[in-house]
Amino acid sequence: MSSTGLLKPGTSSREGIFNEALDPLAHNGVGGTDLPDDIHKVDKLVAAHSLPDYLTFLEHPALRDFVTQFMSWKKEVMVTRTMLRHNVPYGVSTGIHYDQIFLRKGEAEFLTAWVPIGDCAAEGGGLMYLENSSAMGKRIEAEFSEQAKDFSPEERIFAFNQNMTRDGQISHNAEEFTSTKTEGKMRWLVGNYEAGDVVFHNPYFIHGSARNEDKRGRIRLSTDLRFYEEGADMDDRWMHLWKPGDGL
Repeated sequence: MSSTGLLKPGTSSREGIFNEALDPLAHNGVGGTDLPDDIHKVDKLVAAHSLPDYLTFLEHPALRDFVTQFMSWKKEVMVTRTMLRHNVPYGVSTGIHYDQIFLRKGEAEFLTAWVPIGDCAAEGGGLMYLENSSAMGKRIEAEFSEQAKDFSPEERIFAFNQNMTRDGQISHNAEEFTSTKTEGKMRWLVGNYEAGDVVFHNPYFIHGSARNEDKRGRIRLSTDLRFYEEGADMDDRWMHLWKPGDGL
């Protein structure tokens, strides 16, 4: 990570302190709207998804066995397209969405795991959830499906079709979203996450990343993992490593 220049001089990768001399808006990660203009920085984002240490981490038996037991599956399959995200202090966070937007192909049930890599305080840009929002996510997706009923099959499953926003999110303003969609009656939930924590959610649960305002200036590092049951009708677009412009 030191080779990226993201770290504050004199600090370690384990500390993960952002170099405040840099413009945070120029260092968006995966899911942070626009990627950096520097192709070398983008190449590092892509390459990080196939690093041996990261791939070994994804095979942790405690995680994989838990998913199988939690979902009562015979055997789980983790999609190849994982998303290793860094969220620098005062940068652009992942917008408000539910995962089904990006996994419309196939009929299989799937489970998402959000894994903070290292501690992440409530103000450190961790994931936030709109309480009891699965039903709302299903209603919104049903509306999108109705609007897309005359689209081609390819366009219908596309997260960026003409009914969607440029980046597939349903909002970039959490306060405005709850005000207009719930009349302020539903809360955003966030917590203090620690290394070793994993948060699981279903494909319709509405969520996004809080803004990273960590008091120590730490970069939030996390990964998104998605699981299906072996043999299910899965979205095969997710069986490739993440790369920019892959349509998801």
